[in-house]
Amino acid sequence: MSTKTIHVTASRDYDVLIGSGLMNDTGKLVKEVHEPCKVAIVSDSNVAPLYMKTVRESLEAEGFETVQFVFPAGESSKTLDVMGAVLNFCASKRLTRTDLFVALGGGVTGDLTGFAAASFLRGIDYIQMPTSLLAAVDSSVGGKTAVDIPAGKNLVGAFKQPLRVICDIDAFETLPDVVFHDGCAECIKYGVLESPRLLEVFSEGTEAVKANITEVVAESVQIKANYVANDEFDTGVRRYLNLGHTIGHAIERSAKYRLMHGHCVAIGMVMISRAGEALGITEAGTTEKLIAICEKNSLPVSCDFSTKTLLDGALSDKKRMGGNIALIIPERLGKCMTHTVPVEELEHIIELGKETSV
Repeated sequence: MSTKTIHVTASRDYDVLIGSGLMNDTGKLVKEVHEPCKVAIVSDSNVAPLYMKTVRESLEAEGFETVQFVFPAGESSKTLDVMGAVLNFCASKRLTRTDLFVALGGGVTGDLTGFAAASFLRGIDYIQMPTSLLAAVDSSVGGKTAVDIPAGKNLVGAFKQPLRVICDIDAFETLPDVVFHDGCAECIKYGVLESPRLLEVFSEGTEAVKANITEVVAESVQIKANYVANDEFDTGVRRYLNLGHTIGHAIERSAKYRLMHGHCVAIGMVMISRAGEALGITEAGTTEKLIAICEKNSLPVSCDFSTKTLLDGALSDKKRMGGNIALIIPERLGKCMTHTVPVEELEHIIELGKETSV
């Protein structure tokens, strides 16, 4: 199977490599963009037993020296405390500015490691090696890095583009179904934004998605890369990537992060689409089609949290600008628009998005 390469144009350009068996070639692929040095491989307790040895040995075979940091798996580790532990570890191992971090894992690992790389010695290079579908199509591309604080998700972070993204699709085979489906939500988001072709694949269900996984990842990454190229620092069109996220993040926060990110985004997309229909922005029937696609990929389409609880979570969202919040609303599947409203109207929109409002 051939490797697909998506080029990302940003403050520093880089390539996203997508293919089978790439982990075995980690050392060679890293050496193409960075001379041998000391590498801190950061991973979590789920991923490290599966892939750390392969990545470490491949790097060492090409002349890199490696040290490894493993943290407990889960969103609860995406904190300033754990990032501080990474930084202390790397300082104790005497990494320098010419050394390298490698983020081996899912979105938590990528976000945490990227922010650590942006901060350590005021910034050193890092490589993203996403092992989940969600990380491959979302957090590993575009340079957004962050950790959570008690007040909200991803509220502390930095823009830090990776040196390269190495996405070995074989890693998806070890994902539990619920984790694979979680990643499907972000791909469906790209479809709702601008790719009816992607939605066709997802409307056929998970087996069709897996059969076309390289193309699905490449198409999703290309869409994200286009937004990043036009708006690296998230002040304009890149905000379209927040489709489903204002309500989705509110659901995550309300659930104390016990619900997975993609699952919450799926619910958020359905709710904002339903609200859009009620407001006359979204073409009638869009929500029904979106629900069918989500359910075909084992994603939830509703939640039990009250409007007040969701509103409280949404008001902590980092996409809020003063007294306004920019919502991304589908006009139809494959085309969306920005709808900026005063925060006072958000409660009404959330209420319109709930099942009971139809």
